[in-house]
Amino acid sequence: MSENLVIIPTYNEIENIEAVLRQVSALPISFDILVVDDSSPDGTAEVVKKIQAEIPTVFLEIRQAKDGLGKAYTHGFKWALEHDYQFIFEMDADLSHNPKDLPKLLEALQNGADLAIGSRYSHGVNVVNWPMSRVLLSFIASKYARFVTGLPVHDATAGFVGYKRIVLETLDLNQIKFKGYGFQIEMKYKAWRKKFNLIEVPIVFVNRIAGESKINSNILGEAVFGILMLRIRSIFGRL
Repeated sequence: MSENLVIIPTYNEIENIEAVLRQVSALPISFDILVVDDSSPDGTAEVVKKIQAEIPTVFLEIRQAKDGLGKAYTHGFKWALEHDYQFIFEMDADLSHNPKDLPKLLEALQNGADLAIGSRYSHGVNVVNWPMSRVLLSFIASKYARFVTGLPVHDATAGFVGYKRIVLETLDLNQIKFKGYGFQIEMKYKAWRKKFNLIEVPIVFVNRIAGESKINSNILGEAVFGILMLRIRSIFGRL
């Protein structure tokens, strides 16, 4: 068993899941993989089960309810802690995050970072094939989060992230409330407030080729109002 775990949440990712699992497994550094599937009706979990027979470092957890990215990740975080992993990573299933960047995040964690962020915006705007509306939305959301909370991160909504075990042990995972953009900001903000060291690692983000995005207006609304609530709760010592 590796000390590194990549958590990949899935819902209807049958077109992408095999490719991402094979690419992560082919890396020169060993990363175990946990797929957290929200009972995808398209058969994503069945594909994972077939690959498990070939690649024993792939694990699968199937949740009965589809209740958001944040809940899928906290499920995975708890699993990772129970299985003694030291470095835990978030990564999308759609190959918008390049598996070859995982060693860069790991290196950052091994050299002083407590939380390593695969950042699209730390050195300009490094996004490929995203509609301009999506680029602006994501970029403005990160700027807004930084302005409201003071979080010293250029890409607060980034979903390609590595954690040292101690960060996930310290945060109360049962008190992580948000999903989507809100979840990503909440994790970074709470880690920063706990005085953990956040480091941004430049990456190039590539828009998905297959499958459909899960972003919707509810997730975006949560980010806008959730950031305000995080700040207000921190002011009153209720974070």
